[in-house]
Amino acid sequence: MSIAPVRTTGLLSLILGTTFLLSIVSTGRAQAPDVWVDFNPPADTFEATSGLDLRSLNEAVAGQDGRVRVEGDQFVLGSGKPVRFWGVNGPSRDATKTTEDARRVARWMAKRGVNLVRLHGTVFDPKTGEIDPKAVEKLSVIIDGSREAGIYSHLSFYFPLWLKPQPGNTELTGYDGNQHPFAALYFNPEFQKRYYGWMKSILTYTSPRTGKTIAEEPAVFGMELINEDSFFFWTFNDKAVPDPQLKIIEKKFGDWLTEKYGSPERARAAWNGLTLSRDNLAEGRIAMRPLWNVANERTRRDKDQARFLAGIQRTFYASAEKYAREQGFKGLVNASNWTTADARYLTPIEKWTYTGNDFLDRHGYFEPGLKGEFSSWSIRNGYTYRDVSALRFDAHEAGKSPVFNNPVNDPKWGGKPSMISETTFSRPNRYRTEAPLWYAAYGALQETNAIVHFAVDGANWDVKPNFFMQPWTLMSPTQFGQFPAAAMLYRQGLIDPGAVVADLHISVDDLLDLKGVDLSQKASLDALRATDVTPDAKQPDDAEVDALIHYVGRTSVGFTDGPARETKTTDLSPFIDRKNKTVTSTHRQVKLDWGMGLLTVDSPKAQAACGNLRAGEVMLSGMSVRSELDLGQVIVVPLDDHPLATSSKILVQVMSEERASGFKTEPAAGGRKRIVDIGRNPWQIRAITGTVVLKRPDAAALVVTALDANGQPIGAAGHADRIELLRDVMYYLVTK
Repeated sequence: MSIAPVRTTGLLSLILGTTFLLSIVSTGRAQAPDVWVDFNPPADTFEATSGLDLRSLNEAVAGQDGRVRVEGDQFVLGSGKPVRFWGVNGPSRDATKTTEDARRVARWMAKRGVNLVRLHGTVFDPKTGEIDPKAVEKLSVIIDGSREAGIYSHLSFYFPLWLKPQPGNTELTGYDGNQHPFAALYFNPEFQKRYYGWMKSILTYTSPRTGKTIAEEPAVFGMELINEDSFFFWTFNDKAVPDPQLKIIEKKFGDWLTEKYGSPERARAAWNGLTLSRDNLAEGRIAMRPLWNVANERTRRDKDQARFLAGIQRTFYASAEKYAREQGFKGLVNASNWTTADARYLTPIEKWTYTGNDFLDRHGYFEPGLKGEFSSWSIRNGYTYRDVSALRFDAHEAGKSPVFNNPVNDPKWGGKPSMISETTFSRPNRYRTEAPLWYAAYGALQETNAIVHFAVDGANWDVKPNFFMQPWTLMSPTQFGQFPAAAMLYRQGLIDPGAVVADLHISVDDLLDLKGVDLSQKASLDALRATDVTPDAKQPDDAEVDALIHYVGRTSVGFTDGPARETKTTDLSPFIDRKNKTVTSTHRQVKLDWGMGLLTVDSPKAQAACGNLRAGEVMLSGMSVRSELDLGQVIVVPLDDHPLATSSKILVQVMSEERASGFKTEPAAGGRKRIVDIGRNPWQIRAITGTVVLKRPDAAALVVTALDANGQPIGAAGHADRIELLRDVMYYLVTK
């Protein structure tokens, strides 16, 4: 990387006593020049001279003091120390072909703040369901390599989209080779036997490197029982589930109704004769009402169906965990991570079915609305999209009202820890820069316990990993490049947890009686799973709890076996100003101006500004911001765990925006863009401009060193009383 000459100009503001002040100043409000520089760092050789290495945040070896456990709504290391996980999905098996590959990739990730990997991938033949021993062996290689870098592993080995049962399959009859067995695992005993075989093959595999089975390995944080499936999502319907499989669940429903009412006939009488064409009293089968009807009409039949399905689903999760324990597994277990066809009435039931296991998990993506034939998994010339900012709550369509629902919104359910095991800002979207700080700041505010970004699909900074361009890669300057300071902020708690602003309680009986919960998460689907939503699906936006509550503080929903306890909510008016389009956290450390598109952090151990830095002067406690970048970011964190006012080692991390070399678009209808050229390696970033001033009494004595993308020193950059940002440098080390 080249280094521009350091300019020397006078101070722009007075030093204010002992107050720590961060100022970002520039030449004015004019748009930054459209100048782009290549981002093509060399391979990291992990030199001891690196000024940026977060490996020491991890244990010497993951699991060195025992397994991660749950205490209340927190994860705790074996040492008893509470822990938050800043994780990634991956690394890909292509990036870890050898044991040494796995070690190197893990070391690379640990250096940038990662302490958890979600190993999300199939271990079976997609047509026959036969176990693939080599895939299990590869899991062990990655677990062991990650362990050595102090990184825990989380297992995810079954997703219905990975399996296509063929005609004649005796376990899953009725499938044609093109369908996926959504929901079948919950009720089909023969398929469950196959599933338990996969689980046993994984958990009983012995590592030749450690001599431990995967079940015994304390570096295995946990295991997810099933990925993205539910009785309460749109994929559970009489078109997606073949007739022979429907008959199994219908017969179970008929038996359940007989136990409750005496017979299916009496149940139908209690339902005022509400019938479906698939009901078959002679065979004792009662059909499933469509989910839209269940959530919107909530008849007595719908309530019975919801209660029945919830019981089946929760019972399966309990049985699957019991089987894992029988194989010797002592790690944590979570049920699933999926959304539902209705946020108010069905999602709370889904969450309740998870609470019999150790913690709750979910998925959520911030999408640019990419459209094209294969846009659910790839980016190609001719596809259209819209640049959307989370900081402005942009809708996918121009001119629409702000969308306050976002994957970062995270209530705690049932007093359990919370993970989001898949999330990202999908590309193409110039606002991807916002993602790492957005997740770190609001994850810390809401006390989310684990954030797992999607996905590490290669070992290099490639625009097209695995030979095609996909929407999720983390190997880019605005994603992994911005991990270090964001990971520090989140993992080290440099923003305090917000106050509890909503504490809701509902009885399980009321929940299963479809009385609903106002505080909920609407679906934030990636393009792949959005294809499963039926055209008539609607999510009414009439919840009584303000959707902006998640940007104010912590929220929780509790389930009680008896009558619901008192619900407590905080007056949000001191924190939410809709007229001026701002929302502020209860402790005032995080503020979002969604009208301007600017997120700021002001705490004793973290200072940050992200978004539209040229909109005008921004006043915070001891901080003013000016810049010519309309999309820029500066994060300042201590590397020695001292407040910034006294820290001897500070990281200043900056970014503008990214694109692939040669990426070109043209205007399309509806405020969208059409891709003319998807581009190629290397990544590029818009030239960074601006000035950072640290206002401490000793600022002029603090030495600033510019670092390359691997943290290696590449030149002096003046002193902390005025740091002129270099156009292609994203890290600066400030030391006494």
